[in-house]
Amino acid sequence: MLPPEWIRIFRIKAQSLKRGDSWYLEYDENIEPDNLDMGWKQYIRNTGARFKCSMCRREWPSNKVKVLFHMRLKNGQGTVKVRPLRQNCKMCSEAPMENPSVESDNVHILMENLVEKIKQKCYHKNPGGRKRYFRSFDVDSPHEPTHCEGCIKGVCTK
Repeated sequence: MLPPEWIRIFRIKAQSLKRGDSWYLEYDENIEPDNLDMGWKQYIRNTGARFKCSMCRREWPSNKVKVLFHMRLKNGQGTVKVRPLRQNCKMCSEAPMENPSVESDNVHILMENLVEKIKQKCYHKNPGGRKRYFRSFDVDSPHEPTHCEGCIKGVCTK
């Protein structure tokens, strides 16, 4: 489930796209990296976020959270499917993958970068805006590839 804040912020940022086209952001847990349907384009972005284990309630920050976007513009209708990649707790055996909690500042940065990428990939415009970087967290332990869905799927920089 995509937090309503993501949709609200995307709508605001997407207003800078071509007049007359409408764009929608939707969560899709079934999209996979590098596995796109015909006509779709991919964008993968890194951000910082927090996680909470649903088993032991342990919390941890990560600066290696990948967010997968698949986008398509067809007949003036733009759709962006989004899937934040998950992590699981290194302390619990059989821990489920948990969805990240991305703070508002980083959601704004993600959506600004996404809109720039839409301009480039769907409208063939040279990106005029600069890429903004997410607000990072103080992280005490190293990134754990065996607990990161992005690493498991081969899209996370280890």
